[in-house]
Amino acid sequence: MSKHSLPVISRTGPLSPELLVPRLGDSLVEKGLLTPEGLKLALAHQQEQRSQGVRVLLGQALVDLGLIDRPKLDAAVTEQIAHLQEALSQSNLFLEERVQERTAELQEALNKLTELNRMKNDFISNVSHELRTPLAHMVGYIDLLSAEALGPVSADQRSALSVLEKSYKRLAGLIDNLLFLSFDTAETLHLEPSAVQLQQLLEQVVGEYQARAQEEQIVLTQEVPAELPPVLADMNRLEWAVAQLVDNALKFNARGGRVHLTARQEGQRVQVAVADTGVGIPADRLHEIFEPFHQLDSSSTRRHAGTGIGLTLAKRIIEGHGSKLEVESLPGKGSRFSFTLPVANAK
Repeated sequence: MSKHSLPVISRTGPLSPELLVPRLGDSLVEKGLLTPEGLKLALAHQQEQRSQGVRVLLGQALVDLGLIDRPKLDAAVTEQIAHLQEALSQSNLFLEERVQERTAELQEALNKLTELNRMKNDFISNVSHELRTPLAHMVGYIDLLSAEALGPVSADQRSALSVLEKSYKRLAGLIDNLLFLSFDTAETLHLEPSAVQLQQLLEQVVGEYQARAQEEQIVLTQEVPAELPPVLADMNRLEWAVAQLVDNALKFNARGGRVHLTARQEGQRVQVAVADTGVGIPADRLHEIFEPFHQLDSSSTRRHAGTGIGLTLAKRIIEGHGSKLEVESLPGKGSRFSFTLPVANAK
């Protein structure tokens, strides 16, 4: 490599072009077109002119002092510009290579993340299926015992069977949620929309949770105008999502509290809302409630049981309908979850 050729760019990072190209004065000295003493004289002249408010370039100072003629200076500057262009080209090439390397690294990381997510879903699915077999045996024997097919049952035994049945239903519901989470991702959620009467749907949900609400001394009500038009939605999925909102409202409420379901028309859409007088959610933690397998109170002494996926799945279903689950909450005052659906006959 000649003494005037460009240095190789370090693989640890690109050198800036100005570091790859020597300064004009140093270049002229290296080429033998200027002596070190002449360079010092020109720099001193340049400094003197600057102190007087006159800006003089080094090349002009060299010409003014007669240290170099204009043709030689122009040739040197032209060569330096060529070196700078080559340095810029090398620097850009290095940056392009680094961008390609980083893009490949990010794609590999994304592929690994996708594979891990698939493995997680497969694991959840397999475990859920395996749990169904012993559960089927349990409910079978619970039914036999309740029907006294295996002999008379005392009052205490029947009370114990009632507890077992409730626990079975809760566990079965958790397994269904896990299966739903593993299969119905945002990309694969399959909906079958039809005209849905919200009054009937909300009555159905309230009926399912009324006994629990009464047991916990919480007032559970629903209000739907008689003239409300049907909405376009997947009835089964929508009912499941609303049920999760009600379940959450009851879970984080207190005795003497209220949970109220409403539906009202807003133009060509209908708003559905579930409001409660529960514990509420701090504003800076609202985003956490939709994270799967996460609860705001994750301590071992938490009051409220559950896997923390009900709201995650409800949000996924509502978004699958092209809507958004809105949340309004005040700590100690309660929360309100709402979303809108299109009117079935809207054009």
